[in-house]
Amino acid sequence: MPKKVAIKKTKHKESDKRDGLDFSFLREIKLLKELHHENILGLLDVFIINNSLQKELWIVYEFMETDLRHMIEDRTIQLSAADCKSYMYMLLCGIEFLHSNWVLHRDICPGNLLISSEGILKIGDFGLAKKYGHENAKLTPEVVTRWYRAPELLLGARYYGRGVDMWSVGCVFAEMMLRCPYLAGDSEIDQLSKIFWALGTPTDKDWPGMDLLPGYIQFTPCEGSLESLFHFATDDAKELLKALLSINPNGRPTATDVLRNFNYFKSAPSRTPPEKLILHPPVKIKPEETAQVVETIKSETTPPDIKIKPDMMEMISSPG
Repeated sequence: MPKKVAIKKTKHKESDKRDGLDFSFLREIKLLKELHHENILGLLDVFIINNSLQKELWIVYEFMETDLRHMIEDRTIQLSAADCKSYMYMLLCGIEFLHSNWVLHRDICPGNLLISSEGILKIGDFGLAKKYGHENAKLTPEVVTRWYRAPELLLGARYYGRGVDMWSVGCVFAEMMLRCPYLAGDSEIDQLSKIFWALGTPTDKDWPGMDLLPGYIQFTPCEGSLESLFHFATDDAKELLKALLSINPNGRPTATDVLRNFNYFKSAPSRTPPEKLILHPPVKIKPEETAQVVETIKSETTPPDIKIKPDMMEMISSPG
């Protein structure tokens, strides 16, 4: 039986490629070849097309009907507390798996959280993902879509860990409850202002060492407005949201901690079963807009043994 798939083509950035290939795609392939989990987008195949000008790398993924961004924006769909809990559970299961394999996603946002026709949420877009060996690995702060970027990244931190993904999970959680982005800054400075206005301006006691970060600047003290804005949420939901959006990265829980120890998943209402989640209608693509067609991908297709040259592997594994 023919199988519907999704195909992603390389973006041609002269400043970011050698041998005609975009290295963010090579990183994504390398990671997805190793990561197999129900809540991680599946890699089906990879192929290269040679033309007279350059090589084109194409990645074939399992097809997903929609994403969480469309679900949030579609006001004809009611996202109940049980629905939000179901999506949060699947997201945290995927994050737990990534972090247990020492992978930071570094771009968790609703548009990168894909949803299958069976209602299963899967984390996609690993172009900014990075394997890291320990919490003291030196990394770039220029990651994560701004509205979901943790304050330590906005302040230029080069040493960070799983907390950056957990902050993003908190932003997604807030967005599902509000049905709009919670912290939508127009610039990095405005983003910090919105964070401190919403959650309170941290002091040296709240976040020791904050003033040592490269981009540190002083902000006018604010008390925060989370409690009043989320007055409709249950106490367990607010407890989790506050923990995920801890200004101090050391105060954020791990995905495992949330799944096992927080009351949010233990209290009513119970999670909506994935198959009972209402889906946003899939986006229809016109035939003339399809750049490449794969007629048949067998259901037993597995990722090929992609061979990456040593110089490419060095760049893939480099800090950043």
